[in-house]
This record gives sequence, C-alpha cells and structure tokens, in this order.
Amino acid sequence: MSAATPNAYFVSLGEDRYMPTAHAGGAWRDDELHLAPVAGLVIHHLERWREQNLDGSLIFSRFTFEVLGQIAREEISISTEVVRPGRTIELVEATAVIGGRVTIRARAWLLQKSDTADVAGHEFAAMPSIDECAEDSTLMEWPGGFIASITAHQAPGRRPGRARAWIVSEHALVEGEAAQPLAEYTKLLDTANGVAVRQEPTDWMFPNVDLTLHFFAEPSGTAVGLDTRVAFGSQGVGLTNSVMHDANGPVGTIMQSTTLRRVPKA
Repeated sequence: MSAATPNAYFVSLGEDRYMPTAHAGGAWRDDELHLAPVAGLVIHHLERWREQNLDGSLIFSRFTFEVLGQIAREEISISTEVVRPGRTIELVEATAVIGGRVTIRARAWLLQKSDTADVAGHEFAAMPSIDECAEDSTLMEWPGGFIASITAHQAPGRRPGRARAWIVSEHALVEGEAAQPLAEYTKLLDTANGVAVRQEPTDWMFPNVDLTLHFFAEPSGTAVGLDTRVAFGSQGVGLTNSVMHDANGPVGTIMQSTTLRRVPKA
C-alpha cells in the first residue's frame, strides 16, 4: 500500500460523490471495483437518507443491487428517490453513476418497526465461531485490492460449492467519515460468491450480475459469517446462496445470480 493511500475504501468528494481507493479494486479486472465495498457505500448513503427523511419507525429489510455493467474504478455519484411512499412500507431506489455512466441501481424496502421479541425465531443452522474457523479461506487466493484488504478464515470441511467462513476488515468505508453500522457490515457481503467456488476461476468465470440481501435481524459488529452454497446449472447460469451471520447468530440471507463462462485458453 502506498503511503498516500488512505486506510479506507473511498474518499468523500462532497455532495454524495466519492473517489475509490486502491483497496476497493475488483477481482476479475484491474480497472474495475469490487461490488462489495460499493454496495456498502450505497447502503451508507441510503441509511443517511433514511435518518434525514424518515422518523425512525421504518427499518430496511431488503436490498437488491442490479449491476448494469463493469464497475469502473472512477468517481461515484449516488442519488436516491422514493419509488413507493408509505407510513408503514416504503420502497426507495439509489442510483450509482460511476465514471459518468449509470452502473448500479439498488432498491430497498423499508418496513414498520415493532416489538415481536416474543415470537422471534428461525430454523437456520448455527455457524462455527471465528475461533473455530482456523483454516485460511480460499477466498484469499483471489486477486485485487479489495481481497487484499480483508482477512478470511473458513471452517473445516470445505468442498467445491460449499463452505463456511468469517470475513473481517480493518479498513474504514469512507475516509474520515463515520459509516453507518449496517453499511460497515454489508461492505463485506459480496465476497460470498468467492467463498465456496465450484470451479477454479482460472478455468471458469462466474461473476454475479446482482446482489440481494434479506435481513430479519439487525446485525451487530463488523465481522461477517457466511454459510455459503454454490449451484451451477446446465445452461450457463449459476446461483450463490448464503446465510449471513454476526457474532450472535444468523441475521439474513444473500442471493447472487451468476453468469458462467469458460476462460478462453491462449
């Protein structure tokens, strides 16, 4: 890392504009950004918008990111509009313009917050603690600035298409700016597609064209646990499905639709 490179993924330029640092670099190409920190940045923007425009009774339950093209390593500008207003249910959309091109459209549902502690429960399996996941994750074999910025350890028993791993990062989301807690957690979630690879990325490319996050509990802390399964279909389409955990247990699910392509041989 250069001495001039901030210990963060983005630098704020003001007016909802950001410049990525080398730490946000993608895994497939040198001139692109990894979706993970960009998604975290968009959620940071949406959380700030929620605090400024709503009364606090609505909370985010789902985020869907549609990736409309290569995520260029250029300036990012984010804007938000209300698609479906409401007192108990609201749908908002954030648009990320990167290098002058609309690159990501993210929609998020906000739902009425209420006390349902007496009926809370789930059927998701527990995940080994961080201390029990001592093996170096194969995620760390990927290239790019973002992967170099994180630490990942997996539980024993990994096999192609199935793995459990914990991901952490000491890098801030935005230099000198206190990021929203949800954004600090979500900035690591797009790593799910590289946790449990089914085929070697030297032979196959399987980039995801979307990222959908469903939450049933508010995550705490910044360590992300991923209980991941990867499926490849017979017609060039794949699916990565993960249960996301914090230190207290499962908090939601991740879905990623992937396009499967053979790596051209020289």
